[in-house]
Amino acid sequence: MPTEVSLRLAGPDDLPAVAELYLAVRRAAVPLMPPGVHPDDDVRRWVGSWDLSTRDVWLAESGTDGDPALVGFATLTPTWLESLYVAASAQRQGIGSALLALAKAQRPDGFALWVFESNVAARAFYARHGLVELERTDGSANEERRPDVRMAWPGTDPLAFYRAMIDEVDLVLGDALARRVALTRVVQDHKREVSAVADPARDATREREIVARVAELAPELGEERVGRIMHAVISESIDAAREGS
Repeated sequence: MPTEVSLRLAGPDDLPAVAELYLAVRRAAVPLMPPGVHPDDDVRRWVGSWDLSTRDVWLAESGTDGDPALVGFATLTPTWLESLYVAASAQRQGIGSALLALAKAQRPDGFALWVFESNVAARAFYARHGLVELERTDGSANEERRPDVRMAWPGTDPLAFYRAMIDEVDLVLGDALARRVALTRVVQDHKREVSAVADPARDATREREIVARVAELAPELGEERVGRIMHAVISESIDAAREGS
């Protein structure tokens, strides 16, 4: 990092300048990043409302004449690097690397972030600094509706970091399986009422449709593996529904 650049925590009075830098960087980053979806004044109000007791905003400032200029910032929550922006005129000078190194020092247990899939420069930057890509989405959950990538720095104990993330996923899976059994029980009861058959047959066509849909969500598994997994899920759900009836 250039010697004339310093890093410090932001206070409430700094947030208007942070908002202006945010807007400028987003505009300059098109098309690597999609245009913002909110009017500028809404963004200014949003940044101005940040609660600095729940997130740390670190500023990178250049100049030593008593009136330093804001050239970058990073926003940290306990587990996320929510933003890291450097002014277009100050990029490739080590400022982003300095902010990222500070984030690592502040969050030694690791953190995650989201980056647009189209932002290949940012993804390459994070990869050079040891972050890994964990998952990709179709963008349906973000405001811009653009595909994005979840990346993470696994901290000083990567195995513990990844296992904690797996534990979170397992809880989601457990909840999904419980719902699957409950819904299967309702369907089986309904099929028995309609057909007056004690043990309704499975619907092979529908099960193939289910496999195809799930395989689209998990392309790395492939349809054959997903087929085996869903066969087990459906079979065990039906058995549990029978036992609970």
